[in-house]
Amino acid sequence: MQQELPAREASTASVDNPVLIAPSLRRRMACWLYEGMLLFGVIFIAGYLFGTLSQTRNALDNRHALQAFMLVVLGIYFVWFWSKGQTLAMKTWHIRVVDAAGRPLTQSRSLLRYAASWMWWLPPLAALYPLGLPPLEVLVLLMGWVLIWALLSRFHPQRQFWHDAWAGTRLIHQEPAPKRIR
Repeated sequence: MQQELPAREASTASVDNPVLIAPSLRRRMACWLYEGMLLFGVIFIAGYLFGTLSQTRNALDNRHALQAFMLVVLGIYFVWFWSKGQTLAMKTWHIRVVDAAGRPLTQSRSLLRYAASWMWWLPPLAALYPLGLPPLEVLVLLMGWVLIWALLSRFHPQRQFWHDAWAGTRLIHQEPAPKRIR
């Protein structure tokens, strides 16, 4: 009992540590949008590579294989960068991903965060798919879900996204490196 008490206090102290405070929702969403622009290039190159290697002539041929390939490519991208601490967009917006205690993520924790982050997209897509709605309506409803999902972080005690809470990770502010004077 004596040994458990300091460990419990240490874990709660790391959660309440002012260094581990989440960046503002506005900054996290700006980073999210910037990440989307950067991912356009990753997806473009991966799609070109897949099309070239599989000799796909029509966009609808091998569609499911292409989707699975993109899921793996995105997984590799995010797991790799999150296990290093930040993606390029996160570095630009001075955001870092760490585990609940403030330590760098392992690759398995990064993979868990990647799987949990699909909560941004899968629920609305699963609900909208059977309805057969036009693409513009799907896009509007999808963006509505993203907005709701982002605002739900207001209900988390440390203002983290819920997929981060489920994966045992958190986004924190990273002070920029001081500029060197030459």
